[in-house]
Amino acid sequence: MAWVESASPSFRARHESTHADEVDRVLYSLERTREHLAQSFPYTVDGMVVVFHSGVASLSAACPMVPFTWIVAAPAARRYVAGWSGRHELHLVRPDVLEDRGSAVPGSRQMLAATASTLYARRVIIENNPDVPLRMTPRRVRAELRWAWLLEGAARWFGGQTAHARPAIARRLREGRRPSFPPGVRDAPLLGGTVIDLLVRERDEQAAARLACRIHPRGRRAALREAFGSRSHAQIEEAWRAHLARTAAGA
Repeated sequence: MAWVESASPSFRARHESTHADEVDRVLYSLERTREHLAQSFPYTVDGMVVVFHSGVASLSAACPMVPFTWIVAAPAARRYVAGWSGRHELHLVRPDVLEDRGSAVPGSRQMLAATASTLYARRVIIENNPDVPLRMTPRRVRAELRWAWLLEGAARWFGGQTAHARPAIARRLREGRRPSFPPGVRDAPLLGGTVIDLLVRERDEQAAARLACRIHPRGRRAALREAFGSRSHAQIEEAWRAHLARTAAGA
């Protein structure tokens, strides 16, 4: 099947010719995401190429880290590992494949539909965080692992996935051990966004963006205390666990 290119003011896409209409809708959503991110982050990223793959096998061949990310993620989050954000390209499976990947529970298809926006939000966060190298170096890998709750959580919140994640979060709390705070690497795709959500509710989106734009030199606890207004780590954790329980219950 022939591959073609589509374009919007800020993005280009490579895709199969029979999926042009679906791709145009994704590009439109990316333009809206870019406009929204520009309200909170100093810089956005233009000129990225969005590559749409026919399935997970093609995506994994182009982005070998995808299978590793899928394995590492908690089972409740694996369905939503559907793409990869690079320096110049976003790779994800086609919109129709994403829709088929969704489950029947409320929010699942909406989360997957926000995959491109989430990948782009992640790229913008990395662009604005001088403590995370743009190139995939050992220092970048260490930051990605230690600060996954922040980088992944902020991407999924600003990309629009966290708003639809309640059923997946409830499943995670039923199936696994009590999550750590801040969430570990396995829980970052689902629970990292709830830390950002709590911060936005207590402060605002600008506070969440400031948190995402820095790797605090004194570590995660200092970053959280500073973001939440110098409250103790125990107090922030208590508030987060209560927020997590309310979210899972749909309250």
